Amino acid sequence: MKVNDRGAAPAATRRTQAERTAATRALLIETGRKLFADKGFNEVSTQAIVEAAGVTRGALYHQFDDKVGLFAAVYEQAERQLVEDIARQIVELQPLDPLEAMRVGARLFLDGCAAPDVQQIVLIDAPAVLGWDRWREVGVKYGLGVIEGMLAHAIAEGVVPEQPLRPTAHVLLGALDEAALFVSRAPDRERARTEMDAVCERLISGIAGRG
Repeated sequence: MKVNDRGAAPAATRRTQAERTAATRALLIETGRKLFADKGFNEVSTQAIVEAAGVTRGALYHQFDDKVGLFAAVYEQAERQLVEDIARQIVELQPLDPLEAMRVGARLFLDGCAAPDVQQIVLIDAPAVLGWDRWREVGVKYGLGVIEGMLAHAIAEGVVPEQPLRPTAHVLLGALDEAALFVSRAPDRERARTEMDAVCERLISGIAGRG
């Protein structure tokens, strides 16, 4: 019994340390997201991050190499949550057919990108801080599979003609990224959004052979 007790204690300790590490990482990401969204990457210091999170500078550097590393984690979380939220809403809305689901998805993406924290982190800071290649890589990681799935369904249902799946999905993803960037940087965002909705509608109709 004593042997078992001695053997169990280190495992319990390790689990507790792992949980603490995960909690600290989650806290830093949450804090970083709030600060980056509010002030922008360049205006947020590591000192401000650790003070707001209530942790030591050593705790920050134990989790991330530097401020850019933290920002990369924040950006990836924002991108993942954006795509997950869009997918959930499409399921809840139950569009009439796969083509309408694609139209709804495009509108939801632009809606999500209009959120102030997404605009600042995903559209403004991420391309500049991480570089275009890294920014695009994360977008592809989370968004491409969803677009491919919707497009494949539309083709299977006969509402979109047979066409190369991966290249078409890349074109759609790139178009949506550019649409969001255009709207976020427009002096009149409301007008830009109305115009971009019409552009996305024509693009999807064109892929369906209805343009």
